[in-house]
Amino acid sequence: FLSSCLCSGNQRVAVKIVKNIECFCEVARSEIAVLEEINGLDDNNRFACVRMLDWFDHEGHICIVLELLGLSTFDFLRQNDFLPFSVEQIRHMAFQIFRAVCFLHRNKLTHTDLKPENILFVSSEVNTEALVVNSKICRRRKLGNLDVKVVDFGTATFDHEHHESLVSTRHYRAPEVILDLGWNQSCDVWSLGCVLMEFYLGRTLFPTHDSKEHLAMMEKVLGPIPPHLLKQTRYEHLNWEDQNSSDDHIRTHCQPLKVDAERQLFDLLGCMLEYDVCRRITLEEALWHPFFSPMRTMLKSIIIYPPGCGI
Repeated sequence: FLSSCLCSGNQRVAVKIVKNIECFCEVARSEIAVLEEINGLDDNNRFACVRMLDWFDHEGHICIVLELLGLSTFDFLRQNDFLPFSVEQIRHMAFQIFRAVCFLHRNKLTHTDLKPENILFVSSEVNTEALVVNSKICRRRKLGNLDVKVVDFGTATFDHEHHESLVSTRHYRAPEVILDLGWNQSCDVWSLGCVLMEFYLGRTLFPTHDSKEHLAMMEKVLGPIPPHLLKQTRYEHLNWEDQNSSDDHIRTHCQPLKVDAERQLFDLLGCMLEYDVCRRITLEEALWHPFFSPMRTMLKSIIIYPPGCGI
C-alpha cells in the first residue's frame, strides 16, 4: 500500500510498502530495477514516469520511496460522478502518457498494466463549476493542472525477459493476450486505446470479467475479429447468437463507435484498437497523428529536441 510522509528537507513523498511475502517482494525488486533504469535514462525528468527517490528494506517489507503525486484519473472520474473528460483535456493528458510509454518502448520496456488507476495527476487541486446535465444543475470538479504521470512498474517487462502469457488488467487486455497469441509492446497501445475511450465515455469500454464475453464485446464495438487470428486459437468458431444473459449484457453496454463528433480522436482510436498487431499503430507513430498537432506545435515552440528522440 501507499502512504505519504516527510523526508529530509520537509519534502513530502509517497512510500509504497510491500507485504513481507516472497512473491510480492519479487515484484517489488523488479519494479525497483525498472525505476532505476528509468531514472538513469531520463535524468532530466522529461517523460511522465513516476520518479523513485530511494528504497529500503524494513523488517522484510520492501519500501519504495516515490515522488508524491495526486489522485489517479480513475479516482477523479469516480469522485466526479463519472462525468467524462473533454476532448481538449484528453488531448493534453494523452500526449504526456503517450510520450512516457513511447519512451519505455524505445528503451525495450513494456508496461503491461496501463489503466486509469495507474495514471496519476501531478496535483489534485480542484475547482468546482456549475454544469447543466439533463436540465439539472450539477457541480462538477475541475482540475487546475492536467499534468499526469504513469505509475506502477511492477509488471513492466524488458523485451529480452520472459513474457508471462497473461498480462494487463481485464478491461484493458489486448485481444492477442486473450487469444494466447503472444504479445509485445503493442499490447500497451491497445490498453491506452481503452483508457482514452474511458476518459471520453466516463465508463469502461468493455465491462466484463469473462474472456469469451470480452471478445464478443470487442466485435460489437469494433467489428469482426479477423479469421486468420481466430484460426490460431481455441476460439476458431465464435458464435454470439445464443440468446442468454451474456448477450443482453453485451447489447446493453456495447455499441459501435460513432466517429462524427470527434473525427481526429476516433481516427486515432481506430488505429490503436486494431485487432492485428501488425496493423496496430505504434506510439511513435501515434504522437505524429493530427489529433496531437496542437500539442506538438506548443511543445516545439518552447523546446528544441535532439535528432532521433521522437517527440
